[in-house]
Parts: sequence; C-alpha cells; structure tokens
Amino acid sequence: MGTRLPLEGLTVVAVEQAVAAPFCTARLADAGARVIKIERPGGDFARGYDDVANGQSSYFVWLNRGKESLVLDLASEEGRQELGKLIAGADVLVQNLKPGALARLGFGTKALREQHPRLVNLAISGYGESGPLASRKAYDLLIQAESGLASITGGPNEPARVGVSVVDIATGATAHAAVLEALIARAATGEGADIHVSMFDVMADWLTVPLLHEEGGRSPQRVGLAHPSIAPYGAFRAGDGALFLISIQSEREWKTFCDHFLGQPGLPADPRFSSNVARVRNRAETDAIVSLAFAAMTGAQASDALTRADTAFASVNDMAALSRHPHLRRIRVETPNGPVSYPAPAPVVSGPARRYGPVPAVGAHGALEEGREAAQ
Repeated sequence: MGTRLPLEGLTVVAVEQAVAAPFCTARLADAGARVIKIERPGGDFARGYDDVANGQSSYFVWLNRGKESLVLDLASEEGRQELGKLIAGADVLVQNLKPGALARLGFGTKALREQHPRLVNLAISGYGESGPLASRKAYDLLIQAESGLASITGGPNEPARVGVSVVDIATGATAHAAVLEALIARAATGEGADIHVSMFDVMADWLTVPLLHEEGGRSPQRVGLAHPSIAPYGAFRAGDGALFLISIQSEREWKTFCDHFLGQPGLPADPRFSSNVARVRNRAETDAIVSLAFAAMTGAQASDALTRADTAFASVNDMAALSRHPHLRRIRVETPNGPVSYPAPAPVVSGPARRYGPVPAVGAHGALEEGREAAQ
C-alpha cells in the first residue's frame, strides 16, 4: 500500500503563468494536491521561453509537473462560468494575473470570500494590490533592479543580475509557505484566507541585512565572490588554476587556518589580522597573504590542506560541474516530448520515494475556448 501524500484530496485551481505562481503550485502538486492549471488559448507563455528540454521550455518542464492543463478563454462568458465552477470545488485558488484582472472577470476577493468562505485565495503580484507602483508590470529582473538587489550583486564595476530567477523563486516559495499556513489554520477554524504576496515585498524582506547596513552608515559594496563583512571569505586560485571559495567564520577557525594552511601560526597576533573587523579593514593585505599560500599549491594539494585545516571551502563550479556533481540528486519526469531528468526537490522525506506527475501538453485535460468545448 502506498503512502498517502500530505495534500491528497485537496484541489488547487491555478490561473497562472511564468514562474512565481507555477513554482508554488508545483510544490503543492508534489505533495499530492490536484492542481488544475488554467491556460490561455495558446498556453502559458513560459512554454515558449526556450527549447532546451527535449524541445520544450526548461522553465515549464521544471515547474508544471503533476498538473492538469485546462484551456479557458476567460474573455468569454463560457470560460468565466467554467472557472466559477472550478473555484466552487476548490480548496485553493492561486493566481498571478495583473492586480484587479480577476476581479474584473467577476472573481474579486470580497465576492470569493462571501461565496466560498473555506477557500484559500492567493494572489501574487509585482508590487501588491495598492501603492504607487501597483499597476506597473513586473518581472524577475525588473524587481532585482527596483529592489536594489542588483546594486549589491556582481563585481565592483557594475550591477549584475543574480544568475537564476531568484525573485520569482523566492516569491513562489513564500507563497507556498503562506498557503500551507492557511490550510493549517483552516483545519482548526474552518475558515479560508485571502493572501497577497508581492515580488517587491519578498525581495525587500530578503534585503533586510544590506538595507540595515545602508541605514547604519555602512553602505554595502559589490565585492564579487568576496563577503562584504567577513575576511578572509572569498575566491582564491591555486597554482594550477583551480578556483576555491573559502569561508572563515570565527577566530578559532582563523587561528587553525593560519597554523595548518598558511603555515603562519603567529599571524593572529598581528593587530592587522587579530579580529574579523581588523581583517576586513585590511582586506587587501589579508587576501594577499592567503593568495600566496594558494598559489604555491596545486588544486589537489589545496583541497587536502583545507580539509586538514577543517576550513569551510567549495570549488567554484560551473553548470557542467553541477551536471556531474556527486551530490546532485535527480528526478525523471515524463513530458509530451519524452522523459526529462533534472534536480530533485530539496526536501527528503522518509518513506517510499515520492513520484512526480507528468508535464501536461496545452489543454491536455480539456479546452473551453470561445464557447466551444473540445477535448484535447
């Protein structure tokens, strides 16, 4: 007998597109919820982002496993009626349309709360439901710029984007947690919830530490792979070109590092290097000493020496290295173009291995377009 998944028996209606909302609902589907993805005629535009996953979008294949695809034209009366029927039978509604768009179709928050008091209603937006930028279009990189994230990312010369869709992913993860909280509360009270999550708010929350540094008179600077407030904490190259990132988190670790890796046990007594504050103030000199030690070793020798010194370190890898990394766990997901293998979700739950549903073709579970219903 198979193990029951945590969200089995729950139905989620997802009027979603792109990345943030699909990230949230993919996790709900993984946990056993029935997720009915409402796609516009032609499908979620994320289906066209790229074609690297067996001729399909990597984003779509990653974030839409285990869902049903139903095409509805919400501009038509028939489409709106069908959506209304689906919502009436749902436990959770997730949507990331432009603020007010669903209300204009007759599915505003107040009406939904009155008609479906047990519904958990989640809306994801760029800047929230109100405020001066509420109506502005928002995408991941735009929020990276607007929130100030790009200003502290990259090297000294210019701002840079984080190399993954970090705003969308963070927003989807925040939304997922909020939905689970609301479902737990509903189990106790019988009442649903109305939840609004904005991409800007999520990034502002994540940027609390650099913001407090700015407001405390220590404006964060872009330092590439170094840490702005800890030294030595950065990338160093061995004599054969191998690149390592090391992290010294305490004075005890620094003393051990100096003794066993640098071969300079007296260095922590030097006032320039006797505390983290001093080392940050003298970062150029600190890093120069560490760089000389790395340059005198091969990558293999440096790895061995760092291990003996019990220093926290990592190889600075690329995607090719991740692809063959010994710690990479994978899942295999069926798609319309055949199976695709990609990284497994992070939670490892005891018991039988979790199975992941297939990625649906557009309208694989039905279509209702312009009053004409047709099975796909």
